[in-house]
Amino acid sequence: MNKPFAITLDVGSSLVNRTGSWRTVRPVYVDRLPPCNHACPAGENIQAWLYHAEAGDYEPAWRELVKNNPLPAIMGRVCYHPCEGACNRKDVDEAVGINSVERFLGDEALRRGWAFEKPSTSSGKRVLVVGAGPSGLSAAYHLAMLGHSVSVYEAGPMVGGMMRFGIPKYRLPREILDAEAKRIFDLGVELRLNTKVDNILETMQADGFDAAFLAVGAHIAKRAFIPAGDAARILDAVSVLRGMEGDDQPLLGRKVVVYGGGNTAIDVARTAKRLGATDAVIVYRRNREKMPAHDFEVEEALQEGVMIKWLSTIKQAGESSITVEKMKLDETGFPQPTGELETIEADSVVLALGQDVDLSLLDKVPGLEIVDGTVKVDANMMTGYPGIFAGGDMVPAERTVTVGVGHGKKAARHIDTWFRGVSLSDHKHGLAGFERMNSWYYTDAPKTVRPMLDIIRRQSTFDEVQGSLDEANALYEARRCLSCGNCFECDNCYGVCPDNAIRKLGPGKRFAVDYDYCKGCGICAAECPCGAIDMVPEEV
Repeated sequence: MNKPFAITLDVGSSLVNRTGSWRTVRPVYVDRLPPCNHACPAGENIQAWLYHAEAGDYEPAWRELVKNNPLPAIMGRVCYHPCEGACNRKDVDEAVGINSVERFLGDEALRRGWAFEKPSTSSGKRVLVVGAGPSGLSAAYHLAMLGHSVSVYEAGPMVGGMMRFGIPKYRLPREILDAEAKRIFDLGVELRLNTKVDNILETMQADGFDAAFLAVGAHIAKRAFIPAGDAARILDAVSVLRGMEGDDQPLLGRKVVVYGGGNTAIDVARTAKRLGATDAVIVYRRNREKMPAHDFEVEEALQEGVMIKWLSTIKQAGESSITVEKMKLDETGFPQPTGELETIEADSVVLALGQDVDLSLLDKVPGLEIVDGTVKVDANMMTGYPGIFAGGDMVPAERTVTVGVGHGKKAARHIDTWFRGVSLSDHKHGLAGFERMNSWYYTDAPKTVRPMLDIIRRQSTFDEVQGSLDEANALYEARRCLSCGNCFECDNCYGVCPDNAIRKLGPGKRFAVDYDYCKGCGICAAECPCGAIDMVPEEV
């Protein structure tokens, strides 16, 4: 069999000797999975869109991004960016500000009016999406892009689900939410508001749907038994945050106590400060290390004057005060009562103890398995009933916007393959770890910090707290990407090869190795900045 690039070069009157017979190992170009891609619950190809962004090609970057996530301006504000926690750049200086660049691209798309390109073909299949939250919107988008006819039935009066009724405006401006949702419905997706589905099988049959994706959010607040007098004002966090969307804002009083330790508790306390509370106190029964709220949200709350009583639990609520018992953690980390009591003034108590999903629409569906108030699904996001898929808050998983968006995409793709009677490949490249990177080529370039609203305005208005990067900073941040595990044509291998065995194939086509002249020294692999070359043993 002919070997590639098997040529003889004339140099004067002699022939250049080929070196291929000297080798015991040979260099092979490989592609690895970047750790940011691997960590993204929405399954974004982060490295690919950063590649376009760092060249200033913002529309191609945005279009690459929305192949997997149709809500980048939203995600750039509310995602907790696990991608950055996995970024290899953090072992050089600081992680790439992926979330900041995503927000910049999302905002740029809205500013310039970029729209999704409608699919050219139709499958003839109809899919019902129940719920217009992040998971439902994501599923509707991906199903529409795959050529299916999609209808979204939403029980509430507005789209967004818990993005609207669970995330305050200071974190997610409603004009951003509405604009990105509108772009999905502009694809031809049908939206029916104020349409609650009580029986999924009856609705599917009556309206002629071939499949359904259930994405009902967790809107039912969990309760806790707290002895209280008749005059005690006890509310739930979901009702408080939902009330912020109406004309009449909730009346919490000047001294507000929030019971819980998650992100919702933080949001309610910060909202109370903006509504005029002089004291907003979070009561949490464990310490800060055990608190489920994200650390940066806790820090922002403390900056705004929210107080947190760690290792405390509410024993009783009265008309204008509550009784708190101090706790201590046992050897397993579980809080135990101490019998030490304290009284705190409180005009209202807000319970932020988590939420449940209303599963009543599934009451007459056979074959389903309900686990801890959620629906069990298989690896394809399908429930035990063929053709009914579920995701987001309805299934056992972390309840975040990003996870919901990922579920919607995954379910849409599996609904499509279920229609066609095929299966999706789950092949993934090996992970590109930092040990494969050549840090010699990286100079310190600290992460750009996003601008923050001043404290006074944060305490008194619902203006957006965190600002966006400008174009110069977004470009800088995108260019900090190391392109982990994938060749970006830096020409290092071409320049360092002592045998001129590396062949350039042209822009975007990368390189090839002429094995007749490669002696397997491994310099190309050692000098590759991103770990995209393996040295593999020669076949005997």
